[in-house]
Amino acid sequence: MGTKLIIDTDPGVDDAFAIALAALSEDVDLLGVTTVFGNVPIEVTTRNARRILALCKRGDVPVAEGAARPLVHPHLRRAEYVHGVDGLSGRSAALPEAERPVEPGGAVWLLSRLLESSTEPVTIAPIGPLTNIATFLAARPDLHHRIDRVVIMGGALTHGNSSAAAEFNIWSDPEAAHRVLTGGEVPRVLVPMDLTYRCAVDSEWLDELAASGPLGAALTALTPDYLAHYRKALEWDGMVLHDAVAVAEAIRPGTLRTESLPVSVETSFGPARGATVVDQRRPEIRADTEVPDGTTSVDVAVDADLDALRAFLLERLTLR
Repeated sequence: MGTKLIIDTDPGVDDAFAIALAALSEDVDLLGVTTVFGNVPIEVTTRNARRILALCKRGDVPVAEGAARPLVHPHLRRAEYVHGVDGLSGRSAALPEAERPVEPGGAVWLLSRLLESSTEPVTIAPIGPLTNIATFLAARPDLHHRIDRVVIMGGALTHGNSSAAAEFNIWSDPEAAHRVLTGGEVPRVLVPMDLTYRCAVDSEWLDELAASGPLGAALTALTPDYLAHYRKALEWDGMVLHDAVAVAEAIRPGTLRTESLPVSVETSFGPARGATVVDQRRPEIRADTEVPDGTTSVDVAVDADLDALRAFLLERLTLR
């Protein structure tokens, strides 16, 4: 089937596009979806994930509910101001109801079962807060060798969106992000918002998706609140598909150009809490200085063929 993939998600409009991208791709074996708190509360993210899969006619894909809160400290703010009150611009009720029930046992159990039963290495794409992934990696070190890569949407190299320093997914659970990004047990790719912003799509792209058929029309119908937010953020008529960019890399390795860079996560309670500190100095300069504790090298996505990526996303989302 191609890439064996599990998505960990908090839908979210861009999450919906990312799930659809994987669900519709014939070269992807979408083994399962796990949900986490984030853009909206856990019961809403779980409902949204199941309905997106139903829209894509993928009732075969199991969904398990994961963490309702961060590992240590309370989650201070949802992202309804970006995604709408239900995470999908208030349009989730227009999606088909899921027939398959939520898997018993929770996200860590489903991740464990899917990895235990896979005959090939599995890619995991966390596109929300990293709470489930941190818990799984700590609970099941015996399964690390079954993971091909963990492709993470999160972090920022320059400035954040939830604070001056921190991107939303990392900021939502910095302790979990620290555990995943600095643990070093499995190959990791970090897709930061600096790059995903550059991959934004315009109204012409959205119009083409909407005109492609019922599924494309249903996806674009989820975007009004999200599009309104990004028109202000971008200062042009378009929006950012953060999570779909990461899932594109998970599906087709090499879609994004990466550099191996030292990464750490700020877990203090100062103004930089949740920041991803990425050391972009030249290696010979870094070699002359002491590396802070809790810093390990991660493949950080820094560039892409933007037009080719947008074309890839549109092609996959309009497959019949």
